[in-house]
Amino acid sequence: MMIVGLTGGIGSGKSTVATMFKELDVPVYNSDDRAKYLMNTSIEIKKKLIALLSDEAYENGQLNRPFIAKKVFNDSELLANLNGIVHPVVRQDFLAWVKEQDSCYVIQETALLFENNSQNFYDRIIVVTAPKELRISRVLDRDNSTREQVMARMNNQLDDEIKIKTSNFVIENIDLERTSSIVLQVHASILTDC
Repeated sequence: MMIVGLTGGIGSGKSTVATMFKELDVPVYNSDDRAKYLMNTSIEIKKKLIALLSDEAYENGQLNRPFIAKKVFNDSELLANLNGIVHPVVRQDFLAWVKEQDSCYVIQETALLFENNSQNFYDRIIVVTAPKELRISRVLDRDNSTREQVMARMNNQLDDEIKIKTSNFVIENIDLERTSSIVLQVHASILTDC
């Protein structure tokens, strides 16, 4: 079974592209969703996050996301420490999930594939791109974020040009019909390698 990484900057439309692959019956593991779940359920992660960020990391037993975002997105060292706690647990969860799949290939949707230097884990890499201003407007439309908050998150991600250089496929996600067509092409190409 091939393992395909699906990545892209905030607002690029990774989740939209992931949904298109799901509609083609490709199993997709959403790293962000699983990370949030694990951060709320893993005793190991909870202990380490409280040690790193204080008791305020959790409120009523649940992850205090606004507090954590405020702490880490302008502190690259703190963000790296948080990622060092969460990402290994997510990786183990993903590998256990892969064993349960029965498919030619699976996709791991992950925002920080290159930032975590995990590109060697994948047989193929797909990067989703979109113009910066479009990405910003998408995030502003979906979140209660300010432009400054979106920019801070973007600044913690590698530039698309760097990701493109080491990816097997690039999906520019501006027009949904065109994106869907590219997804079909990528899917067909991966299937020929299975």
